[in-house]
Amino acid sequence: MQPFTTLSSHMIAISTENIDTDQIIPARFLKTITKSGLGANLFADWRYDGAGRPKSEFELNRPEAQGAKILLAGDNFGCGSSREHAPWALMDFGFVAIISTSFADIFRNNSLKNGLLPVEVDQETHQQLISLVAEEPGTEISIDLASQQLLLPDGRTVSFPIDTFSKECLLDGVDQLGYLMKQENAVAAFEGQHPARVNTVG
Repeated sequence: MQPFTTLSSHMIAISTENIDTDQIIPARFLKTITKSGLGANLFADWRYDGAGRPKSEFELNRPEAQGAKILLAGDNFGCGSSREHAPWALMDFGFVAIISTSFADIFRNNSLKNGLLPVEVDQETHQQLISLVAEEPGTEISIDLASQQLLLPDGRTVSFPIDTFSKECLLDGVDQLGYLMKQENAVAAFEGQHPARVNTVG
């Protein structure tokens, strides 16, 4: 995982509510156990026609989608099954953060474990961002994880929540196992101060 400190990017908006993980990455693409290549099948049933041709009207197929690292999503994003392939596909496409008014809990947890930042904002801010994408598609916003704030083009800042453990892992660029491995010296020191207990039988 790469450390997440600050991110500046333009956004792509897919504002449909209740987008579930089967829409994010359909079940037929779950046979792979690697993350590479999943981005090509992100939103496959919406993105391509029956012959596999890209639908020009779909958001990810438009020219402005190129280089976008932030997805602006509708409410309750990532509901449905617990498949970890959903954040894998989003990240393989190039997204680093998802902004919505709410996320399904399992999707949120899977995202944080893989280095994808879910940013939850209020309805007013969400609507402002939707309007911004529609009126000025290339406009960038910034996300500062350390301060937990979005910086909008008009200068307004908006705070967003994240638990302390996930925030620390993202800032350091480590997953849960990596975090534990970083504590190896502290664990060894603790064990050194506490002799092993011997269990006797009988």
